[in-house]
Amino acid sequence: MIKNPNYLLLILLTIVGCSKKNERDGKMNRLGNSQSPYLLQHKNNPVDWYPWGKDAFDEAKKQNKPIFLSIGYSTCHWCHVMEHESFEDKEVAMLMNDNFISIKVDREEMPEIDHLYMSVCQAMTGRGGWPLTIVMTPDKEPFFAGTYFPKKGNNNQPGMMELIPSLMNAWENKQDDIKKTIEQVNDYLIRSNNYASSKQINEETIKNAFVNFSEKFDDEFGGFGDSPKFPSPHNLIFLLRYYKTYGDINAKNMAIETLEQMRAGGIYDHIGYGFHRYATDKRWFLPHFEKMLYDQAMISMAYLEAYEATKDKTLAKTTEQIFTYVIRDMMRKNGGFFSAEDADSEGEEGKFYIWTDKEIDHVLGKEKGGIFQKVYGIRRDGNFIDEASGRAMPENIPYLKLSLSAFAELENIDINELSKSINESRELLFIEREKRIHPLKDDKILTDWNGLMIAAMAKGGKILKKPVYIDAAIKSADFIIQNLRGNDGKLKKRFRNNQAGLQPHIDDYAFFIWGILELYEATFETRFLISALELSKIMVDDFYDDEDHGFFMGPNGGEKLIIRAKDSYDGAIPSGNAVAAMNCIKLSKYTGDLKWEKIAFKTFKAFSNKINQAPSAHASMLSSFMFGTKKPKEIVIVGKELNEEVIDKIKQLQSNYNPHTIYMFKSSNGDSDLDNLAPWTKTHHLINNKTTYYICEDFSCKMPTTEIKTALNYLD
Repeated sequence: MIKNPNYLLLILLTIVGCSKKNERDGKMNRLGNSQSPYLLQHKNNPVDWYPWGKDAFDEAKKQNKPIFLSIGYSTCHWCHVMEHESFEDKEVAMLMNDNFISIKVDREEMPEIDHLYMSVCQAMTGRGGWPLTIVMTPDKEPFFAGTYFPKKGNNNQPGMMELIPSLMNAWENKQDDIKKTIEQVNDYLIRSNNYASSKQINEETIKNAFVNFSEKFDDEFGGFGDSPKFPSPHNLIFLLRYYKTYGDINAKNMAIETLEQMRAGGIYDHIGYGFHRYATDKRWFLPHFEKMLYDQAMISMAYLEAYEATKDKTLAKTTEQIFTYVIRDMMRKNGGFFSAEDADSEGEEGKFYIWTDKEIDHVLGKEKGGIFQKVYGIRRDGNFIDEASGRAMPENIPYLKLSLSAFAELENIDINELSKSINESRELLFIEREKRIHPLKDDKILTDWNGLMIAAMAKGGKILKKPVYIDAAIKSADFIIQNLRGNDGKLKKRFRNNQAGLQPHIDDYAFFIWGILELYEATFETRFLISALELSKIMVDDFYDDEDHGFFMGPNGGEKLIIRAKDSYDGAIPSGNAVAAMNCIKLSKYTGDLKWEKIAFKTFKAFSNKINQAPSAHASMLSSFMFGTKKPKEIVIVGKELNEEVIDKIKQLQSNYNPHTIYMFKSSNGDSDLDNLAPWTKTHHLINNKTTYYICEDFSCKMPTTEIKTALNYLD
């Protein structure tokens, strides 16, 4: 953290008077031509917003004004609050327009900018979040950072009406203090982006991460730490893979307990399915109600792996329900997944999702309504307290007080009858809820988040034996390839209103490659493997750091910021570097080309200091490392054709929990594409004209077999 008393002074400096009035009189500002739903939400603000770009910085230099940078996203509740309280207010707008060049950024479209300035905010203030507020020079050098600011200050928090004059006083009269702050910020950024490695990650690092999770685990409610609680499914996937690698049952139990508690809590939408962003409390009850595509993707993958590890059908059912929500509400007709649904509707957070007891009785009747209310913790006087106001609310958030089986036993009700009643009630309540005003849907299609959802659907279709999920993944992958891949073969970031645009980031390549690699193993269509290899070559050319290794967030020739960032930490989604490393290891196994594996291990080494300092913050990186080091298996199935009999046998192989495994199918009738991509498979043929299984591990191969039971034994 930056320890700079000058920073605190910027807030407390003497307030100067405001200057002339400058209103927009209802006209759209410069955001009106944007494709970003978030920027378009602000197009009618009286604030004279600029999108990020050369025009804004040129104007700031011309007028010698500081930049007011506001970063958020379309479904961010507190972004809406700040807009209403501050950016829609003419007095605040007047101050901003007179004193700043104001820039709006959609963090989902420009993650590199968000990452840079969020790290500054966390260093300056010890916290972060959205909306993110940065004040900086026309040269993009920040000297003030914060998050949400109301119009007027309260409880020792400055408001915009106090903050802006203080900042302008500093800009005009305290340039020395500003320069000192900038120097400290730049020094921090240089130090935090120093990737000189000393100690490679190893088995001790992996076990230290497990110890970290064990120490933070909540024995009562699952998850880690107190509140707020985020799903962080990549952490749960790490624990499941740790269990598979080291046999530690405690790792599996922590993951399963967390998933069960999440599924029971209010963070899960029990009526329409899908998970809300996070819980504000430790028991997963009171959520922030926005629904993000990336959460649905990553959470479903955690449930899938948990199902593989336990064969618990409830875990599989949860995954199916998530996919039901995504296909129904978040999938574009012609392929591609939308980004998010807002927390707010009709100006209130969560209004779409909450119920009074009378509403439930009206829809279900007294008898069914009574059972539903008991099962889902519905109270006559409401069951939650509003986070912002501290006011007891008269509505209810449905959550499972007990599992259905436990409730049936307690109430002496037949479990099958109870399940039927609850399902019927849920369907009736869903139909009724659909009549309400829906939260805003962020309908932009992002390459990276689509990659995650494609991976999840492909994986789910394979594990759950549901072709409908694979079909959805194929449809969306083809959409991305056709609409978000340029003539030069490179990806673009965003599609909206039939327009593709914006420069990609490492996550776009890493996550989409992940998706199509999962699709290859779900379909064995060689075209997906070809595309993955092509995109990986571009990814290395455009993002890989040849000197210090690892992948930059932005491409060569991309946006010039005060530092070119690389990132290894997991956030709401896995680290792009971690996923890129995993993809490279898989490509090495598929193709037999060891250069890919070398890139992966150089990436691990590049971030080794940071990983060793905070192992549990690098769960995805360590999952990738385990994949590369814990005797991954390569399985090649050779058959005459991919008919139903062969597919059934492949499904048997894939049904076991073997996360450190790749699968390939080779037609004995000839597959020139696969021969070219993976020349090491040229010697793999049918034996006795029967489907044959070749299983290799740690640079040695088992005797090929035509018996599925023998092949399954090889995998144990």
